[in-house]
Amino acid sequence: MDSPDKLHVFQHLNNSPNASLQRSAALGDGLSSVIWHSREEHSLCLTPDHYTLASYLPDAIHENAVTGHGTAPKGLCIRSAGHQSAWQISPAEPLAHLYISRETFALTALHVLDKEPRELDWGERHYLNQPLQKQRFRQLFQLNWQEPAERLLGNSLAHDLIQHALLSRAQQRTDLHLKGGLAPAHRQRIIDYIHSNLSQAMTLDELARLCGLSTYHFARMFQLSFGIAPHRYVLACRLQHARDLLRHSNVPMLEIAYACGFSSPSHFNNRFRQHLGATPGQYRSLFRSN
Repeated sequence: MDSPDKLHVFQHLNNSPNASLQRSAALGDGLSSVIWHSREEHSLCLTPDHYTLASYLPDAIHENAVTGHGTAPKGLCIRSAGHQSAWQISPAEPLAHLYISRETFALTALHVLDKEPRELDWGERHYLNQPLQKQRFRQLFQLNWQEPAERLLGNSLAHDLIQHALLSRAQQRTDLHLKGGLAPAHRQRIIDYIHSNLSQAMTLDELARLCGLSTYHFARMFQLSFGIAPHRYVLACRLQHARDLLRHSNVPMLEIAYACGFSSPSHFNNRFRQHLGATPGQYRSLFRSN
């Protein structure tokens, strides 16, 4: 799992004399949770390369959470990747950040809205004000992220927050003219083919032929449309299918490994743990007990 210390907002706050890191963790799937303490009020001007959900703790309803223009409405502040904005940070309460990679945003947009991720974002700044979302956010930051089971629960809560944010706050981008990418019919053909053949080995050439493109041109067009490289999208689909089977079925681990296209149970175990920081058995045990 990628460490949050590689992320734009983390690096700026970590290098600031006015902020101190309380705790942080990689949650898997391009998600990171961080709690900051501010020594005094200060501001940053950033164009982050990732998405952020932010709020003060413990109540997650601070009036001046993270805003560059006066007082923010109560709720979780959403910041989009690629938008330059001012971040005004108060020392009143610990500040919680959930960082979301572009790939995770892209995969969620494709899964939840069936939209090309480059068509969407959350704008410069939006807010989630629903009590359930604030409750999920508080719960996420009360967990012990060093424990694999609690880190997995944090991952699940973070995905719920992202899906809700996309469904309720996603905007069609008007600041760009889309060029290139796969035709909608080709995009859907690729998605259907991948999901129908997760148990089989797939090659880039095989996928490219479905669209009548060279492998080089297909890889470039796929990246534009999906916001993620073909091999990473296929792996994400395999892992998501594995998670669904672990959570909602009694299928044995050996059968899950092969049904999801992994060459062996050990390959499945290693990929799953690399991605989520826990084994498939730990994942199944957690969600069977809840």
